Amino acid sequence: MKPTVVSADVLFEDHRAQLKWEWVAGLGASERRFDEVAVRAARSGADLVGYLNYIHPYRVQILGHREIAYLTNGTAEDCGRRIARIVTLEPPVLVLTDNQTAPDALLSMCERAQIPMFSTHEPSAFVIDVLRAYLSKHFAERTSMHGVFMDILGLGVMITGESGLGKSELGLELISRGNGLVADDAVDLYRINQTTIEGRCPELLQNLLEVRGIGLLDIRGIFGETAVRRKMRLKLIVHLVRRETMEREYERLPYEPLTQDVLGVPVRKVVIQVVAGRNIAVLVEAAVRNTILQLRGVDTYQEFVERHRRAMEQDK
Repeated sequence: MKPTVVSADVLFEDHRAQLKWEWVAGLGASERRFDEVAVRAARSGADLVGYLNYIHPYRVQILGHREIAYLTNGTAEDCGRRIARIVTLEPPVLVLTDNQTAPDALLSMCERAQIPMFSTHEPSAFVIDVLRAYLSKHFAERTSMHGVFMDILGLGVMITGESGLGKSELGLELISRGNGLVADDAVDLYRINQTTIEGRCPELLQNLLEVRGIGLLDIRGIFGETAVRRKMRLKLIVHLVRRETMEREYERLPYEPLTQDVLGVPVRKVVIQVVAGRNIAVLVEAAVRNTILQLRGVDTYQEFVERHRRAMEQDK
């Protein structure tokens, strides 16, 4: 589900300090918003920013050296037609970059059509990078997941499982081993691009971990600043199951790595059986280390299969 669209005045205020821009035209259109059809059609917020382009309407239009030259070099009739055509693109905002000066005809058009225009000294490429990153996060698809989200050995890991299996206690033990907490119980997940899921903690639950029998723990207060993280990219799901579930639903040695779909992105998954006497924290860290190897192209299972094949050939 897409969040509420952003208006011109919010976009301006959120980047006033970073882009050092000024509002030079269309001051009466502070509530102008991105077209909702374009937002739904965009693959990500990055699709909503670009150079002046008549093929892709509804974008924040960036006008640098080349764009201003295109709008001003030609006969008066040609220039007027080019500027008038911008209205048909229905841009939510125009941004003058590279310290360019807007033609008077363009300023007049923005006032008549009530299109906000910002002006900045910053280069076009920098402005596009900043706005794409901002809009990608603002318009990202999002969902919530129940579990404990952690930074384990530098990898974003979501610990899930049935109620009563000790997910929060496991999180606490992992924190005591030097890992970091992102969120406990409810985790907000955002698809910030086609292949990346980012997890964050709801503001109400920041730095908190609930442990049965003890209550709420302020992890930042107990373990220090380095024990918490603001956000992490989700790379692995560790799912805790009881013995009967493991035997009924999962293979002991899966031929292909398990994955779980999160907002349309397949995320690697491992399943760990919870039995009295097992050191689950050590197993989770081992699973994370193995995943890091897999991400680097090292597949232990496939290497074992190949080793077994060679041994069989030698026996023959």
